Amino acid sequence: MPGPVISADGHIDLPCLPEALFTDSAPAHLRQRVPHVVEQDGARVWVVGDGRYLGHVGGVGPHGSPLEKHTSPRIEAMAAEGLYADQARGIMRTTIPELRAKDLERDGLAGEVIYGILLVAEGLGDPEAAEVVVRVYNDFIADFCRKLPGRFAGIGCLSGTPEQAAAEVRRCGELGLKGAELSLEHGMVPLWHEQWEPIWRAGAECGVPIHLHSIGGPVDDRWLDASNRLHFRRFAATKTTAFQIGMLEVLAEVMWSGALERHPELRVILGESGIGWIPYALERMDTEWDQFKDAGLRLLPSEYWRRQMAATFQDDQTGIDNIERLGAETLMWGADFPHPDGTWPDSQELIAHQLGGLSEDARRKILYDNAARMYGFASA
Repeated sequence: MPGPVISADGHIDLPCLPEALFTDSAPAHLRQRVPHVVEQDGARVWVVGDGRYLGHVGGVGPHGSPLEKHTSPRIEAMAAEGLYADQARGIMRTTIPELRAKDLERDGLAGEVIYGILLVAEGLGDPEAAEVVVRVYNDFIADFCRKLPGRFAGIGCLSGTPEQAAAEVRRCGELGLKGAELSLEHGMVPLWHEQWEPIWRAGAECGVPIHLHSIGGPVDDRWLDASNRLHFRRFAATKTTAFQIGMLEVLAEVMWSGALERHPELRVILGESGIGWIPYALERMDTEWDQFKDAGLRLLPSEYWRRQMAATFQDDQTGIDNIERLGAETLMWGADFPHPDGTWPDSQELIAHQLGGLSEDARRKILYDNAARMYGFASA
């Protein structure tokens, strides 16, 4: 398929970061409270505080699990490209700009949007340490992107109170980052609540798009025991199937918050959300708009969607089949590299199969132009 491709959803994960990244920058009294690496049962692992496990150094995916615990065609495909073998030797291709760029080229990608260390800061349960982690990571990803100008767009992390997060949104803009991610947590205050207003305002005023990345539904610990393999696999299959559908409520919360009405310059991106469910969500919100006009929406929700929002997907034929109801200008394709449910190193095959029936104009928007405009990549 002709034309360049930008992946609008990639990741840097804690297990592959430089081992002393946080301890080298943390004040002395926080060095045991930020993520750091220790020897544990013959392996080097990331821990925090009193030794709470955060993942094996160079492990698989955001949780850093040992490779031998995983079986899937996608993980096998990545292993065949030597990704995990290199990580086992301490060569973290995903966090070295030049090596990551080579892996992009291997997959036929011209650029990539990189999300941050999902849920790490929130999982610390330590606001003071989390503030350090977020600032250090954002400095790291800004420097990472500067080393190969035009190749990567970094998305900063946020933590703390909405006021603190808003200040970090502004600092992300100063660092040259192309967006900031407000982490989603189960049980968090809904996004329609006025407490989030400082973040929406900061994003609008600084031109920093606010990102909301899918995290799936809450986990029921009863089924995490892998000793009953059938139960565990059924549980895992169910959670994987429903992973993105919870973003419907997130979209509704953003829409009914009125933030898009109050801040016409604000851009909000749904990361790894999938798109097949969005036409239904927009239809439902438009249908209910008349009875909820007191929420402060002057336009139909579908109009705000097309004016100010976008979503990323990697494999979603239902969404592509409904592209006229979504608007090609609101969609961005992403490889989700290096996560186990991504498409690397076979992205071109999937793109040709799924997007081959679209017009050239729609393909260009979804694969390159929308991301180039949103994140400042060069026009092609």
